[in-house]
Amino acid sequence: MKYSRKDAKTFAREQMKGIWAAALMPFKADLSIDEDGFRRNVAHWTEELGIDGLFIAGKQGEFFSMSIEERKRAFDLAVAATAGRGATIMSCSDQNMDVVIDLARHAQKIGADYIVVHAPVLHFFKAHDETVLNYYRTIASKVDIGIALWSHPDSGYVMSPQLCNQLADIENVVAIKYSVERPMYRELTRLAGDRILISTASEEEWFDNIVEFGWQLYLCSSPPYLLQSVTDRRMRTYTDLAFGGRIEEALAVRDSLNPVRAALRGTRPPEKPHAHQKYWQELLGQVGGAVRPPLLGLTEEERATTRRAFEACGLQTGAARKAG
Repeated sequence: MKYSRKDAKTFAREQMKGIWAAALMPFKADLSIDEDGFRRNVAHWTEELGIDGLFIAGKQGEFFSMSIEERKRAFDLAVAATAGRGATIMSCSDQNMDVVIDLARHAQKIGADYIVVHAPVLHFFKAHDETVLNYYRTIASKVDIGIALWSHPDSGYVMSPQLCNQLADIENVVAIKYSVERPMYRELTRLAGDRILISTASEEEWFDNIVEFGWQLYLCSSPPYLLQSVTDRRMRTYTDLAFGGRIEEALAVRDSLNPVRAALRGTRPPEKPHAHQKYWQELLGQVGGAVRPPLLGLTEEERATTRRAFEACGLQTGAARKAG
């Protein structure tokens, strides 16, 4: 590791900045991991799109369809592929705590920068906050690596700002991906913004959160590599303008992406987000690949609709990498 446990919060405050993207994992036609395709994507994202860090083997990466060994392999690939180019945060989320800790120790051993652990699904409703506190405290006690919390309605609940504020006192808890409504993350920023980095996955709110809250981290979803190409890095541009205090310029660039956002969002079948995003990647010249069961693929009609919207949205693709 690049830091000690006691320095985890300070290191993250100094180094965990900018645009971080949640990586989709490309699979071949036989559903094996496309390792070369993944390496190509990582090189494109970090070198050509200016993405600062990658969130590996999360829900976007279809971790739920991967074996533990495949998840570890994804970690290994990401650390090697980002060396000298960008940082990594490895998703160790699982309902089995032994698996979480095993993955966390592997991430720490191979030199990942951080891990992220989703709030657990709970099958009971007594002593709820105390249970979640015990969950994260137990995990944190087993590793030294910096931990990002992750609260999302998929757990069946969202952690309150007050609970997250308590969790922020854990020595190696450094950040949270807080997928909640704005009033909740505003309150958490007020309570714990001096102890952990706070982010939400909404790209559409990123500019406002830089301006209003002084946030330094977008953690993270797929827009950083779906809204940009090697010749059209508007998310990177508006982020850097906002960080530099050039707010009106940043706002104009941010708003210029509205047609691209509308095309991406408006053609995405609600039950097929992974397949849709992977096809959008292919339209951008990235490596998309197949989705694993039980996820559903796009129909030919859905692909045609998406292609038409992509071609009309105004995203410049000039010298983008070619898939295949």
